[in-house]
Amino acid sequence: MRFTIYQESRIGRRKTNQDRIAYCYSRDALLMLIADGMGGHLHGEVAAHLAVQFITQAFQREAQPALLDPALFLSRTLSRAHSAILDYAFDKNLPEAPRTTIVACVVQENSATWAHAGDSRLYLLRQGRVAAQTRDHSRVQLMMDQGLLDAEGAARHPGRNRIYSCLGGSHLPQIEFSRRTPLQDGDLIVLCTDGLWGPLGNEGVVLGLLGGNVMGAVPKMMSRAESIAGDGCDNLSMIAMAWHEDAGQPTPAAVSTQTMALDDFNTRMDTFQRGRGSASGGPDIDLSDDEIERTIAEINSTIQKFNRN
Repeated sequence: MRFTIYQESRIGRRKTNQDRIAYCYSRDALLMLIADGMGGHLHGEVAAHLAVQFITQAFQREAQPALLDPALFLSRTLSRAHSAILDYAFDKNLPEAPRTTIVACVVQENSATWAHAGDSRLYLLRQGRVAAQTRDHSRVQLMMDQGLLDAEGAARHPGRNRIYSCLGGSHLPQIEFSRRTPLQDGDLIVLCTDGLWGPLGNEGVVLGLLGGNVMGAVPKMMSRAESIAGDGCDNLSMIAMAWHEDAGQPTPAAVSTQTMALDDFNTRMDTFQRGRGSASGGPDIDLSDDEIERTIAEINSTIQKFNRN
């Protein structure tokens, strides 16, 4: 495989960053995923972190060096991540399980397969156009489907952030799966949370990535989304991957997995961060290093328990 990939997550104007992003690749398979946590202090972060870490670790166990069935892998691991979040809430005696959106994509054998729940999005961009896009699991999207709202009205609707499918919470997630989609040289796969696609819109996502230079384009798009959103800027996260034909011309910053060992992996996953402090212009919050370490240990314990089952 040969591709260029870049990911970034920013806190926006929120107290903490409840988004989690990660990518992981073996010699023959690539996993990308984004989760946008929902809930009170720490709980949204826990749901997102647990989901991303659970799915990434499952990929590292099973992609040796390729998955037997990417669609089955996504179906099984997203459902088990949902159950792990519920188990965490039960062990902690939480009144309600925390929740998170999820969008995950596996690239293998020159094809992409993805799954999602919620309103974090995946775009497949080809030759400067949207070739495929996930459909938001939101009330506003349902109203648009029924002809009750147009895109302009949806952007202003007070319930635009209400979603009906997610991991965690009190209902089974309605996980939507793509078909196996062959990739072409120069295709871009973009995963992002609503903190990015909300201010930019589809046109902004497409225009921002014209030319395919994901390394330079993503930071500029993040800054533009922050500027447009202003004081109401949500957490915003994005992963962008440009696909290259193995026989094509060498590309600066491209990853080639050809020489990787069969059991080798390269992983990048964002973890817990301190929230805004008064020095950066945001409010002080009670999020100590001990609290972060304790929460991570609890998440690891939950994942280990599920892996033994």
